[in-house]
Amino acid sequence: MDAEERFKIIKRNTEEIVSEEELLELLKAKKQPSVYLGTAITGRPHVGYFVWVLKLADFLKAGFKVKLLMADLHGALDNTPWDILEKRYKYYSEVIPVMFECIGADISNLEIVKGSSFQVNAKYFHDLLKMSTEASVHDARKAGSEVVKQSDNPKLSGLIYPLMQALDEEYLGVDIQYGGVDQRKILMFAREYLPKIGYNKRVEVMTPLIPGLIGEKMSASKPESKIDILDDAESVKSKMKKAFCPEGEVEGNGVLAFVEHVLMVLKEDKGEPLVIPRPEKFGGNVEYSSYKALEEDFKAKKLHPADFKKAVGDEIAKLLSPVEKHRKTLEATSKEAYSE
Repeated sequence: MDAEERFKIIKRNTEEIVSEEELLELLKAKKQPSVYLGTAITGRPHVGYFVWVLKLADFLKAGFKVKLLMADLHGALDNTPWDILEKRYKYYSEVIPVMFECIGADISNLEIVKGSSFQVNAKYFHDLLKMSTEASVHDARKAGSEVVKQSDNPKLSGLIYPLMQALDEEYLGVDIQYGGVDQRKILMFAREYLPKIGYNKRVEVMTPLIPGLIGEKMSASKPESKIDILDDAESVKSKMKKAFCPEGEVEGNGVLAFVEHVLMVLKEDKGEPLVIPRPEKFGGNVEYSSYKALEEDFKAKKLHPADFKKAVGDEIAKLLSPVEKHRKTLEATSKEAYSE
C-alpha cells in the first residue's frame, strides 16, 4: 500500500486534517507512523464511540501503530471523583476492546496506555510547569472550552487539562493526534505551544461529532440521547422507536448521522448493502450501497422514518451482538464504576 492509498484511508469520513500536506509527507517518510486518541474515563461508553473506533481501525489498516490513551487523570480534571477513577479505568479498558471486536478489527498494533502511567513522572511535571509559563489563562481556557465542563467560577483543573493533552503527544511519542472536531481548539493549542517548549508540532486529524437520538449531541450524561454499549437488543430497538428522525429532515438527524459514519462504513468495507425491510404494499425491501443514495431517498420522503429506524435498530443490535459473551463481566465492572 503506497502513501496515497494510506492517505485516502485516513482521510475518509474526517472533518479536518491539519495539515493534509504534512500527513502525506509523514506517510512517504515513515513505514509505520504512530497515532493516538485520548478518551477521558468519564461517562459510560455509547455507540457514538464507534466513530472513533472505526477511524482507529482505519489507522491500523494504513499500517500505523495506534495508541489508545485511557486518560484517567483527565477524567479527574473533568470532574470524575478521584475515588472511582480506577474503577472507571477498569471498565473502559474492558469495554473498548470489545467494541473493536464488534467491528472485526485486527488490533495487533493497538496499545492501550493508562494516562497516569507516565503523566506523574518528574520530567512530565517539569514540562507541564514550563508550558504553564508560556500559555495564558485566556488561551488555556479557550482551548478547553468545548471539552471541559465550564462554569462561571471555573476550577484550575480545566486550565491544566489542555496543557496535559498537548504534552501527551510528546510523551506518547506519536506523529499524529486524532480526536473529534470538538477537540479542535485543544489540538491547535498543542500545535502552537509544543514548539514553545522545544518539541515538534504534530499532525492533527478530526472526525465529525454525530447528533444523539434526541437531536442533540450524543451524550453519556443523557441516557435518552444514546445507545449504551451494554444495551440489549430490546433496549436498542425501543430507543430507536423514540429516536428523533423527522420525515425528510437531514439536519440534526442522529439516526442518519450514525448510518453515515458507522453503519455504511462497515457495510461498504464488507461490500454489502444496507437493507431496509418494508412490507410489499409499501414497495418491498430497499437496498442501499452508498449513504448518498440513502440520504437522497430519505430527503425525498421515499424512505419512511418508521421503516428506517426499525432497520437501523436491528443493525445496531447485530453490531453489539459480540457484547453478549462478555456481558456478565462488563455489567459487574460497570456497576462498580457507575454505582450512582
